[in-house]
Amino acid sequence: SRDASVASGMPPENLDYEMWTGPAPKLPYHKIMHPRSWRAFMEFSNGIVGDMCVHMLDMTRWMLDLGWPRRISSVGGVFIDKKSVANISDTQTATFEFPELNVVWTHRSWGESPDPKYPWGAFFYGEKGTLKAGVNGYDFYPRGKTQSTLKGEPLFEYEKFPEDKTEKDLEKHVASAVRWHMQDLLKNIESRGKPVADIEEGHISSTSCILANLSMQLGRSIEWDARRGRIKSDEEANNLLERPYRAPWTHPTVANI
Repeated sequence: SRDASVASGMPPENLDYEMWTGPAPKLPYHKIMHPRSWRAFMEFSNGIVGDMCVHMLDMTRWMLDLGWPRRISSVGGVFIDKKSVANISDTQTATFEFPELNVVWTHRSWGESPDPKYPWGAFFYGEKGTLKAGVNGYDFYPRGKTQSTLKGEPLFEYEKFPEDKTEKDLEKHVASAVRWHMQDLLKNIESRGKPVADIEEGHISSTSCILANLSMQLGRSIEWDARRGRIKSDEEANNLLERPYRAPWTHPTVANI
């Protein structure tokens, strides 16, 4: 439960809460924090934008061959889940302005999904129709039509890896996806090539989501200078790019590592 009325309690004996917290602010321990719902606290995470938007933005950038966004804006907050011990936004919209087009992310952790088949996904609106793509498959709807004419399902490998059927800790589509990424990484280590999930691409997608949260926090759009790794003409925003570390932890820099 995220209900703030639930007693926080003490960390379990097998958890070193000091080391688990690391350089982040040391909040009073709450049982939802470990092992998974630490992501419900902005002190430990980047909210749903950093948790889920990053995947969909990364997929969209890969499909459309997009680089860095030049401007990012985001609005949202805790509008519904006000009694929750969690402090991440339950409602948020972020707009990533690329030179070629805009990519818009929206989430809310309440109510019904507008399309139950695509609770997490990306919709591509084109001249010839709409492509819906997500973890459950994809559908293409020609312009003016309500039935998809092209569709696909996730790649499962149950015959080859039957243990995927009984995996308890991952969603059913994740096991095969992780396996394919690992195989791609190993193949490119051997060939000295660049994997599809190259670290630079992850950096671009992750940074973009962090900047979206900064935009929401500051209440204004952000213009990003990718070459310098700085926000243009906004020192207040630039000062938020580096989180303060809780002593005795120190933020790693080129000079101190």
